[in-house]
Amino acid sequence: MEFSAEQIADLLNGEVVGDSFVNVNSLAKIEEGHANALSFLANPKYEEYIYSTQSSICIVNNSFEPTKELPETLTLIKVEDAYACFAKLLELYNNMSKKSPVIEDPSFIDKSATVSDGLYLGAFAYIGKNAKIGKNVVIYPNVFIGENVKIGDNTTIHPNVSIYHDCVVGNNCIIHAGSVIGSDGFGFAPNENHEYQKVPQIGNVEIEDNVEIGSNCSIDRATMGSTKIRKGVKIDNLCQIAHNVEVGQNSAMAAQVGIAGSAKIGERVMIGGQAGISGHIFIADDTKIVAQSGIPGSVKKAETLMGSPGIPIDDFKKSYFGFRKLPFILNKIAELEAQVKELSKNQ
Repeated sequence: MEFSAEQIADLLNGEVVGDSFVNVNSLAKIEEGHANALSFLANPKYEEYIYSTQSSICIVNNSFEPTKELPETLTLIKVEDAYACFAKLLELYNNMSKKSPVIEDPSFIDKSATVSDGLYLGAFAYIGKNAKIGKNVVIYPNVFIGENVKIGDNTTIHPNVSIYHDCVVGNNCIIHAGSVIGSDGFGFAPNENHEYQKVPQIGNVEIEDNVEIGSNCSIDRATMGSTKIRKGVKIDNLCQIAHNVEVGQNSAMAAQVGIAGSAKIGERVMIGGQAGISGHIFIADDTKIVAQSGIPGSVKKAETLMGSPGIPIDDFKKSYFGFRKLPFILNKIAELEAQVKELSKNQ
């Protein structure tokens, strides 16, 4: 599908600088541009590529002023926020490539399940008893939807996802391949023989609207009640969220984050990759946790934490400076000890 610079500018409320009628039919990074491709420039460190790009159209900020001659074949579209506008175009492109409604064979839908209009159901997918599937849902091949599961409108579930019984997924959610929603929480209690006795996990997982979950994540069902992922949460690949955890609205976590049972994560919290959150603690709204940090106790006010155990980032930097000097300090101490011993011998 082709679009002209004029059409794109109208869509983004932008200004065309160059040929309004030039067409594009693909998207490309500015350094990998080619004829009939659309690119964008938002980060100044990539500006050098705009003077050699082969893209036909480039979206730039209103503030952009070229310092060299631009390619003759390049048309600019100036907008308020180039990155946000390009993201909007990517979303439109993604929506255009969305699966058409069809139920592929073989697949299974239990007779008691409720399926709404616009469903795409891939081959070998399974929808269990009393499940309720909303409008315009996309369920890719090999997905398992358990009993009493509820899936909201316009949600996409990628291949090999498993959603266990009684779990709830909201509207406009995306769950990527291989993730498991509602597996048992890690609940065991030692008996009199020091053997671990399984504690039944009878709760569920509730995922609210506009949540995106990366590939190969595990979100455990609650022991009782619900593990809750609030509106707008974004979860990267390979994250583990344990039973009875609550993640507040518009929080985000990068890959390999682990959150232990019953932790409460506030709103707009940002968690870097491989960070670990202990169980039964609270993380205040707007907290930022640097990658590979460990948080063993509650965070009562918003701050940026780093290290394990996590401490305010400025304190960590000072401590790290001291840590790097430790070999020098130890050598100095050894020298001083040797001098003290020598002085003692001479007395």
